[in-house]
Amino acid sequence: MTVHALNELLLVCSLVLLVAVVAVRVSSRSGLPSLLLYLGIGIALGQDGIFDVKFDNAELTQVFGYAALVVILAEGGLGAKWKEVRPVLPAAAVISTVGVGISVGVTAAAAHYLVGLDWRQALIIGAVVSSTDAAAVFSVLRRVPLPPRITGVLEAESGFNDAPVVILVVAFSAVGPVEHWYILLAEIAMELAIGAAIGIAVGWLGSLGLRHVALPASGLYPIAVMAIAVSAYAAGAMAHGSGFLAVYLAAMILGNSKLPHWPATRGFADGLGWLAQIGMFVLLGLLVTPHDLVDDFWPAIVVGLVLTMVARPLSVFLSLAPFRLPAREKVLMSWAGLRGAVPIVLATIPMVSGVEGSTRIFNIVFVLVIVYTLIQGPTLPWVANKLNIADDPAEAADLGIESAPLERLRGHLLSVAIPTKSKMHGVEVGELRLPAGAAVTLVVREGKSFVPSPATVLRRGDELLVVATDPVRDRAEERLRAVGEGGKLAGWLGTGRTPAAGAPGTAGPHGGSAIPQAMKLAKKLGGASASANGSGSGSGSGTGSVNGSSGSGTRTSP
Repeated sequence: MTVHALNELLLVCSLVLLVAVVAVRVSSRSGLPSLLLYLGIGIALGQDGIFDVKFDNAELTQVFGYAALVVILAEGGLGAKWKEVRPVLPAAAVISTVGVGISVGVTAAAAHYLVGLDWRQALIIGAVVSSTDAAAVFSVLRRVPLPPRITGVLEAESGFNDAPVVILVVAFSAVGPVEHWYILLAEIAMELAIGAAIGIAVGWLGSLGLRHVALPASGLYPIAVMAIAVSAYAAGAMAHGSGFLAVYLAAMILGNSKLPHWPATRGFADGLGWLAQIGMFVLLGLLVTPHDLVDDFWPAIVVGLVLTMVARPLSVFLSLAPFRLPAREKVLMSWAGLRGAVPIVLATIPMVSGVEGSTRIFNIVFVLVIVYTLIQGPTLPWVANKLNIADDPAEAADLGIESAPLERLRGHLLSVAIPTKSKMHGVEVGELRLPAGAAVTLVVREGKSFVPSPATVLRRGDELLVVATDPVRDRAEERLRAVGEGGKLAGWLGTGRTPAAGAPGTAGPHGGSAIPQAMKLAKKLGGASASANGSGSGSGSGTGSVNGSSGSGTRTSP
């Protein structure tokens, strides 16, 4: 490739990305899933399109699709909240394995008896479309206010079910007879176990290292997090385990480990996730030949109808029967089984393996994904409202807390952003009851910063700078999140969690002060002249905060 050709390629790619970014804006206003617009861009660029680009490399599409899926699963895992996933983990695991098996069987039977495909082709289609798409589920669910239990099951399912589905598609696409079912089940169990073990180990070791090593630049933390997550996939795959399960579990552990500079890491991962989605969908749009889809349109509609109205509900209701979930929640989960790029990427596996009729399989899957995503995605909020299980949009939002380690000073800086719906609004600094060794040293409000007093009332939109010593860093963040969720009485009325009063390293019942460790950190950081002022009350709610003046002797009042 010459420099001139590189310049042309960069121009085309940048223009495609800009169009895709604009398409996100269009999709957010119209309610259409953005993946359809990305596929439309690829179709417009490809055969029968405006630019008539000839592209038929299924193997390259598969490789790029795998790479994009790794990034998407990593981004999804980083955003998964363990407190939402943990209670529903058994349900998500069952629906991702037993549920997938039920869906494959029902869909394959429909493809064989109703469409006329042979059993190998029918089983491949049944396996391919049984996987819910992580990118589609993550993007839609984060716009729909659903209860955490439902969101946790659906997000965890979309992260977990790729692993067994990939194993099934590869097995059905292999040359020669399909292995006995018990051998296939044993292989699936072994690969899932290996992938889970490697993902947990890599995630735990990676979080341990990042929490105890201060990197020289904040921009290195996002790179390190993504590199650790991707290494989990590679290690799992090379060990003949499920790399997809490994990367999702590793990313979930990293995402719930309170790593330094977390908002920056989330933003970086989110951007990479968007880039992976755009590239994957555009490439899949290039691969398809639109005029070849006409003959396979009605078979795709029939298979999709059975999948959506029979196979998916049956898999949800049967696999979740032991968990006694309300029937209306199961109905919503049945409708929320969104398909996206993953089934289309998996449909390239039989093409690369040379399975007879693989082009028809790809076309059926492509049409099915487009039609039913177009129906299910925009109607999901309506279905949730009709079932009366949409969550309260006024529920308190989680605090945005960014941590920066101060390795030489043996402390941490916590940057806390108070969102609009947080119950920290109206709470006085002294009512935060931070553990001894942590103190609010600065408040930024409407672009102006000031040093707070214990009586300073916090407001929506405020940004706080909290200094905490190493031993109390985690307890300080836990207390801040508890107040954000439950208000100043968090921990007393069963809302949130807070360290017990009087416990070592916590504010005592008579309003102890933020002890000298926090004061020393504040002095070293800002050169401020700080003094500890404590206030107490008979109820035991008092606490102290570091109250100092700036180097210039001026102070902005709240």
